[in-house]
Amino acid sequence: MNTLPGGDAGEHEKREYEMNQQHQDLIERDRKVTFHASTHLRDFAHGNAPGRVITGGKGIYIVDKDGREFIDGFAGLYCVNIGYGRTEVAEAIYAQALEMSYYHTYVGHANEPQIALSEKVLELAGPGMSKVYYGMSGSDANETQLKLVRYYNNVRGLPQKKKVISRMRGYHGSGIASGSLTGLKAFHDHFDLPIETIRHTEAPFYYQRAAALEGMSEREFSRHCAIKLEEMILAEGPETVAAFIGEPVLGTGGIVPPPEGYWREIQAVLAKYDVLLIADEVVCGFGRIGANFGSHHYDIKPDLITVAKGLTSAYQPLSGVIVGDRVWQVLEAGTGDYGPIGHGWTYSGHALGCAAGLANLAIIEREGLTANAAETGAYLQQQMQAAFGDHPIVGNVRGIGMLAALEFAVDPSRRAAFDPALKVGPRIAAAALNENLIARAMPQGDILGFAPPLTTTREEVDEIVARARRAVDHVLDELVREGAVNAQADPVV
Repeated sequence: MNTLPGGDAGEHEKREYEMNQQHQDLIERDRKVTFHASTHLRDFAHGNAPGRVITGGKGIYIVDKDGREFIDGFAGLYCVNIGYGRTEVAEAIYAQALEMSYYHTYVGHANEPQIALSEKVLELAGPGMSKVYYGMSGSDANETQLKLVRYYNNVRGLPQKKKVISRMRGYHGSGIASGSLTGLKAFHDHFDLPIETIRHTEAPFYYQRAAALEGMSEREFSRHCAIKLEEMILAEGPETVAAFIGEPVLGTGGIVPPPEGYWREIQAVLAKYDVLLIADEVVCGFGRIGANFGSHHYDIKPDLITVAKGLTSAYQPLSGVIVGDRVWQVLEAGTGDYGPIGHGWTYSGHALGCAAGLANLAIIEREGLTANAAETGAYLQQQMQAAFGDHPIVGNVRGIGMLAALEFAVDPSRRAAFDPALKVGPRIAAAALNENLIARAMPQGDILGFAPPLTTTREEVDEIVARARRAVDHVLDELVREGAVNAQADPVV
């Protein structure tokens, strides 16, 4: 039990003590009442897993109830593109709330920020995109995508064409359908997922290619992925396969840029069999990889686009489905034949979310944050490579723009993974936290991910990399002492 500092303690120490007590009290209250996402529920509820109450932030930094300051090297969950503490977004939300907080967008109702945001999103998305439908999260946006795909083919008189192919290690949400699209084991286990109409093809993960594919170039591996996709379409029956969904860059599956030529090869297969392409831009959209959309960078021509996270920098919940002309024409025809479309979310086009989105996109444009993601992002990749390219337990350094990942290996020369029981990735994430750096231990492998705000400067990149290096070296020392890594691997620092 904590005891009050003695009478000779200074005001600073007393204040620290009071803040710590307040923090612990809040955490204990939280343990009793909140169901936390992606959390060991028993350990957290019984006080065996840590909690933390976040009270504010500025730029790339967040602050907890103790006043402890962290570099948020993951921008929340890839979300906070403009950084924390942007009062102009708060002011935009406040101004809209004073005027009108909410009215639904059913049966033709609209609000001014929703109209203006739709215009801006379509401008950024570029030619071929027609309309925007709003939700609250990437998960519900991908639920919408699946419904649109079904409706699209029913209107076309192709009722069998309903299956959607995703990729292993893809992430597309946590619902029943969107969680099925996700290709990560933790999101399927004990939830009876995936559902019947969802399939998963080869992940475009060159570093983790099978041993039998060792000698392949990136371009050859891309061709291999396209062949596997085509084989799946033919096995399922092209008349049953409706759509393919993919992130331009794999996000939660390991932050994996596609191998050379991948998207060109994939799109050729989809075109051959009349399969719609859904680009999940929840992570890549609105500047993160140095382009407005990942699709632009990789020359992807999607029929449907999913957006969220960077749309508002998470200052308000908001997601969107951008519907391309090809699909929209069929949707219009369908309602002409069958009446109003039977799909809707209560909060679709929410005025406060749309006001936040407009303010957020204005900041991104005014401050050139997409260009900064390209330029400072290139510096981030360079510095990560310099710090970790020959590190004895780092098998792969990868990324693009303001996305980066370190993948750990017991023998990098053989791409040999650590024993999962060692929990190397989570241990390094914990060591980074001790350095006041938030980086994410990615699921399904020992991978540490970085996705800092697009406002990040070169000096801040240097600090992120330095703290990450200390964390990795700390865990390396532990692994050497445990005998999990040969002592010869200990780096000279």
